[in-house]
Amino acid sequence: MGAAFLLAGGGSGPSGPRALTSDEANRLAITRFRNYEAHGRAVTITVPGTAGGLIVTGSVDYRGKLGYGVVHGTGRDTSSDGLIEWTATSVFVHPMGNAPAHAPASPPRSAWYSRPLQSSGSALDSSLAIALRLGSDRPDNAELLPQNGAAWWGRDQVDGHRVDVMTGPSSRDRSGTAGNVRYWVGSDGTMYRVRVSVGSESQPVVIDFDTQKYVPVKPVPGVTPTR
Repeated sequence: MGAAFLLAGGGSGPSGPRALTSDEANRLAITRFRNYEAHGRAVTITVPGTAGGLIVTGSVDYRGKLGYGVVHGTGRDTSSDGLIEWTATSVFVHPMGNAPAHAPASPPRSAWYSRPLQSSGSALDSSLAIALRLGSDRPDNAELLPQNGAAWWGRDQVDGHRVDVMTGPSSRDRSGTAGNVRYWVGSDGTMYRVRVSVGSESQPVVIDFDTQKYVPVKPVPGVTPTR
């Protein structure tokens, strides 16, 4: 994942930061596990860009560690439009001149091009990597979250759901990174939105977890996800 930096703003109502309560820490601890429990989630990923951003609409399989969707350019440049599938290490693209609103349930069997997923320098690849890592097969340690800098920032609503806006703790291997990722978390620990900046982009990546039913991701022929 590319470098991430603290985001200002976001959320409404009384604003933090302040320390998490035990209930908030418990909900933040299970939010990635909730995605894993659900097997996968429907997502809309808004990727910033200086010449116009990209929107990826699709699904992420958190058990298979595989994402699949359709890419649309938000500016005049539509050169990236088409289908996309990605793993932790690879990106597969299927260019389309007139990409559909939603990716077909089964990926086409041919005309795919593959490349390594870039660890830095690409806002799209950083966004894909972030989305893929928002699921975990076990809850985080709720007691360690506040100790490592996680905090409450405010309340908001997403698609009619009342949520708490919280920032995550420091990365295990990078001290001082508390607050790099902001989560919109429901009363049961469901993740509704994530916001994080990547690389040198001035606008953050926004990942919205859609309320539509999750559609299982089918691998591109010949693709074996990295587990």
